[in-house]
Amino acid sequence: MGIGWRLAMQSALYGDGGFFVREADGPGDHFRTSVHASPLFAGALATVVERVDAALGRPERFDLVDVGAGRGELLTALCLLLPRELVTRVRPVAVEMAPRPDGLDGRIRWRRDVPAEVTGLLIATEWLDNVPLDVVETDADGRLRKVLVDRHTGAETLGGPADPAEVFWAARWWSGAGRVEVGASRDAAWADAVERVRRGAALGIDYGHRKDERPPLGTLTGFRAGRQVSPVPDGNCDVTAHVAVDSAALATGTPGELVRQRDALRALGVSGARPALSLAGTDPAAYLRALSGAGEAAELTSATGLGAHWWLWHPIGIDLSLS
Repeated sequence: MGIGWRLAMQSALYGDGGFFVREADGPGDHFRTSVHASPLFAGALATVVERVDAALGRPERFDLVDVGAGRGELLTALCLLLPRELVTRVRPVAVEMAPRPDGLDGRIRWRRDVPAEVTGLLIATEWLDNVPLDVVETDADGRLRKVLVDRHTGAETLGGPADPAEVFWAARWWSGAGRVEVGASRDAAWADAVERVRRGAALGIDYGHRKDERPPLGTLTGFRAGRQVSPVPDGNCDVTAHVAVDSAALATGTPGELVRQRDALRALGVSGARPALSLAGTDPAAYLRALSGAGEAAELTSATGLGAHWWLWHPIGIDLSLS
């Protein structure tokens, strides 16, 4: 007998022995994010940190919170990239369900929940797509019904009627009939995280869609060992679905700013342009370094890959735009 997708994802990802809590391997062993793709990504976020710090008037303590921190790769990189004067004031916090990894920088605090108060920058890179959600589907009579899934095989069946709250969310945020990935749980999670920021900014980075581009068949899928696989919620693969970014952004009480990653990174100086060929004749080593950097930047800004991710930007108590 199947259960709702939200409960199935919660168990498969965060239950005992779940995909994100086991110690044997980390997310980076199964899928490639911007954090893993290139240090240019961390370098761009370091610039964002510096700008938020300046907008705050360089406070004595700057909270740098990474929600869904993986194995702490981003915070580790930021601690190395930020100016020394700022690093002395930064309090890095990793929010992650998995145990603290061995050898992590001792300055990074590790916890399972978002701090109650943040003054600085809260970042969530590919976190919302792993917040469990329910799925509903229109039956032959035009009614929305819950989609149930077998935790061992991934086989789906239609269950009872969708809850009134699910019907309301679908009517407001999903165009047309068909399969609906109900983003209300993501909305609540993001709104709660943003609310913790007293002054500074919150930045969510994820793949997603807006109402006018919702996929009629949904996006629920799985990843294991670098390959896309069927989303079987047995704990052996990542189970993920794209984020309804417009809904999540508005759930905070303000629409904030929605920017494609390719545009945000280009505004921060990350360009995939090839270096001038003349450099190869004058300084071959520098040319090769520049060429490698251009390749990494191209991956981060690709319109059909990582560059299509959305940046959800919410400044709180400061006037700072990404564009």
